[in-house]
Amino acid sequence: MTAVASTLPTGQTFDTALAQGRRAYELDRKHVFHSWSAQAKIDPMTIVAAQGSYVWDGEGNRLLDFSSQMVNTNIGHQHPKVVAAIAEQAATLCTIAPPHVNAARSEAARLIAERTPGDLNRVFFTNGGADAVEHAVRMARLHTGRYKVLSRYRSYHGGTDTAINLTGDPRRWPNDYGTSGAVHFDGPFLYRSAFHAFDEQQECQRALEHLDRLIAMEGPTTIAAIILESVPGTAGIMVPPAGYLAGVREICDRYGIVYIADEVMAGFGRTGEWFAVNHFDVTPDLITFAKGVNSGYVPLGGVAISEAIAATFADRPYPGGLTYSGHPLATAAAVATINAMEDEQIVQNAARIGADVLGPGLRDLAARHPSVGEVRGLGVFWAIELVADPATREPLAPYGGTSAAMNEVVGACKTNGLLPFVNFNRIHAAPPCTVGDDEVREGLAILDTALSVADRHVVH
Repeated sequence: MTAVASTLPTGQTFDTALAQGRRAYELDRKHVFHSWSAQAKIDPMTIVAAQGSYVWDGEGNRLLDFSSQMVNTNIGHQHPKVVAAIAEQAATLCTIAPPHVNAARSEAARLIAERTPGDLNRVFFTNGGADAVEHAVRMARLHTGRYKVLSRYRSYHGGTDTAINLTGDPRRWPNDYGTSGAVHFDGPFLYRSAFHAFDEQQECQRALEHLDRLIAMEGPTTIAAIILESVPGTAGIMVPPAGYLAGVREICDRYGIVYIADEVMAGFGRTGEWFAVNHFDVTPDLITFAKGVNSGYVPLGGVAISEAIAATFADRPYPGGLTYSGHPLATAAAVATINAMEDEQIVQNAARIGADVLGPGLRDLAARHPSVGEVRGLGVFWAIELVADPATREPLAPYGGTSAAMNEVVGACKTNGLLPFVNFNRIHAAPPCTVGDDEVREGLAILDTALSVADRHVVH
């Protein structure tokens, strides 16, 4: 890792920041209850400062943030325009109840609606992505008068009750009592195909046939919605094959099912488009968003709503709301973020980085390291699938768990100055959409070293 010199980007001295970081760690271990964790078994990293594509840990080491934290700091850390907008809004109007109009919320809604596909011109604001999923599902159920919702295995939709039951990864298991109306299906994932497909076209066809059969068996008139991450994120960044999302749209139209596109992680520039669904020329009925809408600077999420579903609640009250819906600080941050992304061509930068630097660099690593089974992604949203056996595709860590080998690889990343996003047997390369060419090359060089560690665990 690269240690800072005498001061941090905050202007604090190195010694002051370290002292504050150690105090923060002490209090954290005494009082903070961490999510998704066995509390006695974790040793969380302290972050004392962040700027652009970098963070500084509690020991003063600088790390290149290839995680964008929870894949949400799309415009990087401490973007001055967004920081200034939050301060200006705080000085003007910190908070106001959601029944009242406020300028920040109105402008944020306009900017979002301008970028959504089709006629998704109404926005219901939430506090985050899980809330957005909860309300999108509620809208779909009320709109259709049906209850079941279909979602794919290898997906993540949030930690609240309905959202976690829709989730298709092991975090659902302790929370699933089979009473939520959630029904799961296999989506397309050629590298680990559930359909014994030989190519992307066959994978797409067989995945759509599987979904159609499942709907027939469940009863089309019982199904309110299908919810899909346009590009599944935490579950592995599996870019859908050409025609798949269009096929899902056709199935939904045929059976009167609401199509919900979950863009919480993939939206707002992450894949090199404002919304990932735009890559596939498909218009859903509802879009859920959060994270990148304001780079996570203040909690915010929402649902973009089609005119047909909005009309359901024209004369019938929508039975839902949140105290902080469209909170002025959060929506002011969204306005500043979207404007900065537009003015600085940040979405275009993400597309270029993926096509010209990050994607080619990862494919080069895959060609040279036998531990890499596959790399896949779009924009600044990539997965490196690590395997112990390239022939059998045995993962370097089991589904739903980790391994000593994966821990070594992650340790090598951090030791050499890279903060990756890690899930099971994968490292995700998801730097900010603002990342520069040289920063990506720095990250690729560190990954090269770390993958040499993974190679030692490959069966020869």
